[in-house]
Amino acid sequence: MTFFTVVARGLIRRPVRTGLTVLGISVGIAAVVALVGISRGFSKSWETGMKARGTDVVISNMGSSLIPKPFSASVIDRIAHLPHVAATCGILVDLISVENAQMIMVSAREWGGFSWNNLKLISGRMPHDATEPAVLLGRTAANVLNKKVGDKIQIETGELSVIGIVDGNAWVENGSIILALPLFQEITGNLGKINIVDLRVNPSTSAKDVQRLCEQINSLVPEGRAVVAGEHITDSEAYRMAQAMSWGTSLLAVLVGVLGVMNTMLMTVFERTQEICILLALGWKRGRIIRMVLWESAMLGLLGGVAGVLIGSVGVRILGRTPSIRGLLEPDLSTGLLAVSVAIAVAVGVVSGLYPAWRSSRLVPSRALQS
Repeated sequence: MTFFTVVARGLIRRPVRTGLTVLGISVGIAAVVALVGISRGFSKSWETGMKARGTDVVISNMGSSLIPKPFSASVIDRIAHLPHVAATCGILVDLISVENAQMIMVSAREWGGFSWNNLKLISGRMPHDATEPAVLLGRTAANVLNKKVGDKIQIETGELSVIGIVDGNAWVENGSIILALPLFQEITGNLGKINIVDLRVNPSTSAKDVQRLCEQINSLVPEGRAVVAGEHITDSEAYRMAQAMSWGTSLLAVLVGVLGVMNTMLMTVFERTQEICILLALGWKRGRIIRMVLWESAMLGLLGGVAGVLIGSVGVRILGRTPSIRGLLEPDLSTGLLAVSVAIAVAVGVVSGLYPAWRSSRLVPSRALQS
């Protein structure tokens, strides 16, 4: 009988208890995968959208909200002349309820700005001018809203025509309703207001020059903050709070798994007192007994981690197709996140097995005779 045969037999001996322990760990790991994957996915979706539009710097006022606060469009006039600035585009973006969609992104863009250039027509046409009462739908948004070219769409108090379906080369773009800035400003009562400025720098601009440009803009525009594209979401207070809550909730679920594994291993040591004492009498070192218990608890963690990754991945995919989230973000189920989740589960197993392993090492062979 090999060392690992003894380890495996310890887990198989009580299959129901082992299964319930693995399930407890898997719930915690599934929470890590789902919550952290969704929060990272939101950030990644925005970052991909910025890259698709060719945006280098973003000016916004995120504050404690995931949607920037509006400010005057005159900000653009203050920064357009700065060195390294190649182009600017004012945007008014919001997450609102539109018809049967509980929440969908509306992206109103300055007419003629470069943020229109990444949109590739799938069907229909582009607007004729900034005053045409029409919208473009990203292909995901078209599916969510069940709209096609020629249909009408109600946004707040305005009824607009769907004139085109587009591919924006990014998840957040494809999940958006896109229209000219003046239309959405009038509909929402935000005349002369925007909440994002997309800025493109000259191709020869270095990273240091971009950072210096951001500092210049911040001194000129106190109502907003300039950051490198992709960082404006992760830099926001709301995102940091959401990510902290995701990890906090996940760790609480993992703590339940720790207690479950520890209880299982303590019961295992108690039930196998005679076996452990006999192994000690046969010449097993106390260090080997400790390794046996730790290997068993680590295996419980590994099984729970793999199961949790599978449950979390499937759960996030299902959640991503619900009407409230569909089209807003693509969960980030990267290999790194899945590997970290499994590693956390194994660490949970090892930590949970430390005290039971110590208890097992304190047994003496004479206890076998008493049993």
